[in-house]
Amino acid sequence: MFQNWMQPPAVSSSSEKKSIAPTLRSDVYTAIEQCKVWMSGAAGQVGDGVSYTSVLKTIQKHFAKAKIGLAQTEAEVAVVIGGITNMILEMSKWEALAGGMAMRTWVDTIAKVHAAIPQGTKKDAVVRGIMRGINQNTDYLLLTKDFTARIQIISCLKSLFPKLYGAGSEETRQAEALLSSKLL
Repeated sequence: MFQNWMQPPAVSSSSEKKSIAPTLRSDVYTAIEQCKVWMSGAAGQVGDGVSYTSVLKTIQKHFAKAKIGLAQTEAEVAVVIGGITNMILEMSKWEALAGGMAMRTWVDTIAKVHAAIPQGTKKDAVVRGIMRGINQNTDYLLLTKDFTARIQIISCLKSLFPKLYGAGSEETRQAEALLSSKLL
């Protein structure tokens, strides 16, 4: 009658220890370079509905559900930014220090590309897409548990906001507060 209580619970196959995908590290840096080319306009235009396909294919190797609906600048940028950020966070689970370094490279790339986009409505849509990608399309459960790397990644992400909105601006404070609320 009580024999089932004495036996250890059955281990399901989903709880088996997984490992890092062998191509994740190289795919992260490939996606960063593809995004830099795409957002700078060297290979198509942001918002044209087709030029993001190369970077999206790289993201879909690791996050198959990443899809872009209508050709809208903000939506395209949000999915790409969120997808690459998720790839970096996934890498940080397995290689914490490498994830932190990749996040620094990613944030610097976003800031440089943003600075190169001429002022106008497209730049505003790109900024909204970046913020949406970081705040809505990024899964922070993928973030490493290693304290030092975790702090490094969070500070890298927070350092992006002043570069987009300007130091001390209301938008910067709101973005930092929103990100902090997601990570508590």
